[in-house]
Amino acid sequence: MRDVAIVGIGQTKVGEHWDIGLRHLALEALQGAMADAGVERVDALYVGNMLSGALVGQEHLGALVADFAGLRGVEAVKVEAACASGAAALRLGYVAVAGGLSNVVAVVGVEKMTDAPGPEATSAAAMACDADYEAAHGLSLAALHALLMQRYMREYGYTKENFAPFAINAHANAMNNPYAMFHLALKESTYNRARMVADPLNLMDGAPIADGAAAVVLAPVEWARQLNPAPVRVAASAVGTDAVAVHDRRDPLLLDAALLSSGRAYRQAGVAPDDIDFFELHDAFGIMAALSLEATGFAERGKGVRLALDGEIALRGRVPISTLGGLKARGHPVGATGVYQAVEAVQQLRGQAGGSQVPNARLGMTQSIGGSGATAITHILERIV
Repeated sequence: MRDVAIVGIGQTKVGEHWDIGLRHLALEALQGAMADAGVERVDALYVGNMLSGALVGQEHLGALVADFAGLRGVEAVKVEAACASGAAALRLGYVAVAGGLSNVVAVVGVEKMTDAPGPEATSAAAMACDADYEAAHGLSLAALHALLMQRYMREYGYTKENFAPFAINAHANAMNNPYAMFHLALKESTYNRARMVADPLNLMDGAPIADGAAAVVLAPVEWARQLNPAPVRVAASAVGTDAVAVHDRRDPLLLDAALLSSGRAYRQAGVAPDDIDFFELHDAFGIMAALSLEATGFAERGKGVRLALDGEIALRGRVPISTLGGLKARGHPVGATGVYQAVEAVQQLRGQAGGSQVPNARLGMTQSIGGSGATAITHILERIV
C-alpha cells in the first residue's frame, strides 16, 4: 500500500444553478482541481452522484464527465452510496492510488437538485431509505430524522430548542465561505420561530437541497510536492454499514456505521478522537450531528447536544464542526457533499480557510453518511509538514 495525498482541490459555489447543467458543474470543479494540482491528464476519474437519473434523466456519468472534460479514454465510473456518494468516490480513488492501480486520480462529486419541484426532489432523496418498509409508507428523510429527534429528546431530556446551536454555528462559519449557499447569520429567535416540517424538526434543522460540484486530485505522497507545495495526506479511509431501515438496527440512537468507520479510521491513522483538530460531520439535520459526535467518540451517549450547548463545536472549541458552513449552511448537493467536505478539510489544513480557520490545524476528519445512517464513510486528513 502506498501513502496517498490530495494534491489538488476545486469547487463550485453551492446554490440554485438553474442556468448551468450537471456536466458543466462537474467540469468547473474538475478543472479547478486539476489546475491546482498542475496536471492535464489523470489515470482514472470517479464521479460521486446519487440522483442524476431520477432528477436529470442522465446516467452513465463517468463517461459523460470524462468526455466533456477532455479525458476521453480514461477509466471513469459513477459511484453511488446515497448521500455518501461523494465520499464513496473519494474512497475508490484512494484505493486505486494506494493499491498502485493508478498514479493520478480525479474524484468529482456533483449533484443538480433544484430544477425539480420540491416534492419530486423529496421523493427522489427518499430512495436512500428502505423502499419497501419506509418510503412506501410515506416516510421521507426529514420524517425519519424527526422520529430520531423525538426519541433522542425523550431518552435524554432535551427540548427542541436545545438543538439550535448546531444550525447557528454552521451559519456563523458559512459567513466566511464564498462557496456557501447561505451568508446569513442565524439567531436563536429565528430558529425557534421557524416553520415546522416534521415535528419536532423545523425548517432550520435541515440542510437545503442544492446544486454544486467539488473535486480533488489524488497522487502518491512521494509525488505530492512535485505537484503542489501544500499537499495533504489521506491518513485513513474507512467505510461502515448498517441496516438501511431504522427499525432494523440494534439501537436507533446509535449510528453503528459511523461507529465502525470512525473506529477503523482511527486505527488506520494511529490516532484517537482527542488528536483530531476539526470534524466535518454530516449535519444534514441537527439530530444527525449529535448522533455523529457520539458515535465517533467526541461525546458520550446522550451528550452530543450538550457539546453544542457548551460551545465546544465552535471554531475555537474542543471539537470544531461544520467549519465552513457544513451541509446546513454551505448547502447539501447530496452526491457532491462528501467531496466538498474533503475540499474544505484541505483548505483548513493548508491554512486557507480565511475567517473560519481553525488555529494550527494538523489533523482533520470528515464523515459522510448515506440515508439515515446505513452507510458512513470516514476520512482522516493530515497536513504534510
